[in-house]
Amino acid sequence: MDILSIVLIIGALVIGAGVTFFITKNSLSGKIKATEVDIQKKEKEMLDEINEKAEIIKKNKILETRENFLKMKSEHEEEVNKRNQAIVANENRAKQKEQTINKKLEDLQRKENEVEEFKTKLAKQTEAMAIRKEEVDKLHKQQVMQLEKIAGLTGEDAKSQLIESLREEAKSKAKGYIKDIIDEAKLTATKEAKKIVMQTVQRVATEQAIENCISVFNIENDEIKGRIIGREGRNIRALEAATGVEIIVDDTPEAIILSAFDPVRREIARLALHRLVSDGRIHPARIEEVVEKTRKQIEEELVEIGERTCIDLGVHGLHPELVRLVGKMRYRSSYGQNLLQHSREVANFCAIMAAELGMNAKMAKRAGLLHDIGKVSDEDPELPHALLGARLAEKFKEHPSIVNAIGAHHDEMEMTDPISPIIQVCDAMSGARPGARREVFESYIKRLKDLETIAMSYDGVQKTYAIQAGRELRVIVESEKVSDTDADTLAYDISSKIQEEMTYPGQIKVTVIREKRAVSFAK
Repeated sequence: MDILSIVLIIGALVIGAGVTFFITKNSLSGKIKATEVDIQKKEKEMLDEINEKAEIIKKNKILETRENFLKMKSEHEEEVNKRNQAIVANENRAKQKEQTINKKLEDLQRKENEVEEFKTKLAKQTEAMAIRKEEVDKLHKQQVMQLEKIAGLTGEDAKSQLIESLREEAKSKAKGYIKDIIDEAKLTATKEAKKIVMQTVQRVATEQAIENCISVFNIENDEIKGRIIGREGRNIRALEAATGVEIIVDDTPEAIILSAFDPVRREIARLALHRLVSDGRIHPARIEEVVEKTRKQIEEELVEIGERTCIDLGVHGLHPELVRLVGKMRYRSSYGQNLLQHSREVANFCAIMAAELGMNAKMAKRAGLLHDIGKVSDEDPELPHALLGARLAEKFKEHPSIVNAIGAHHDEMEMTDPISPIIQVCDAMSGARPGARREVFESYIKRLKDLETIAMSYDGVQKTYAIQAGRELRVIVESEKVSDTDADTLAYDISSKIQEEMTYPGQIKVTVIREKRAVSFAK
């Protein structure tokens, strides 16, 4: 194929392509124009639709706005009407108040005028009264002068005599009044006190056993005595040195006497002897070993007794040392009365009495249990047991009320708590009941003499007799020196002095006897 043919073919192709492009372009232009016409129609339709919707929305908004405006206008008119009504009401009230104030001002002005008139009248009456007073004073002076001339006494002397007579009359009436009050108080107080004491005593079971200062150790035969004494008395000396107890081996059949004021030591010696005799080995080394074991056993027993006592009484939270001292009271006695039993009695008495009086029964029971704790302490034996017990209670963080009750139950301290007198009364109740205690004969006689001496120290007392084991003091007075009224005062003074100066269980009755005897002889 030559070049010309190729050129012709290429030209034909170019021409065909151009014709095709032209035809296609015309066809596409027609379609584009048709599409543009459709789009314009749709846009117009949409614009018309949008305009219609906008017009509807506009109309709705206008209607809604008009409704809101009308509603707000109506509310505003209502509020304005309310405010106007309130303003009118306030104006009416203000007018009424103004009228009331004007009326009160008129009344006040009228009253002021009346007061001025009254002041004027009062001033005139005062002047008239002053004039009359001067006249009355002159007449009174004249009458006094005439009376002084008639009576022969000055006014001061007459006043003195009148005052003296009134004083004696008042003193006599006061004594009678005091006697009536005291009698009434005695009747009421005695009745209530007896009621409480009887209820307290009846609700507590008491024992009347009295312990001695010796213990008797029974043995099977007298041969054991020789073994206890040992060669040249070495066993008995070792036993006495280890226990601190005097061991009396005499002719008493089948018995050995253990003597000591400390019941704990006596109990240690008794148990140690029992173990030694049961074991059969009795020599100084064995004695020391057994006594030491027995002492430890007793110490454990003291703690156990103290804990059991606290549990029985419902007293909780005691310091361990106080618990041990409570157990130690089991082996102590006071005037022959077991100290632990006495303390248990006092604790129960205190709880019942405090409950009857509406006070703290638990604290009263705790103080009653610990009130004699100073008797079993080894600290500072020269200090009174009440103060020593208070010191121990304070040391072991007891309540201040309990500390004061312990220290004041024998009046060594001032009573600052209502529980303190309850402890003192219950202590006396437990110790004063029949069979509870034994007293030394010398102290008994001394108390009777002290009672009679106190009564004899008063003027007008002729004789005194302490009777009924010191429970009653009878005072015989001279009838010329002591009147019936003075007898009541004397009985009260003597009882007060006995209460202040003496220590005694229970109470002492003071009876003043005044007797007038008239003797005449017919001849």
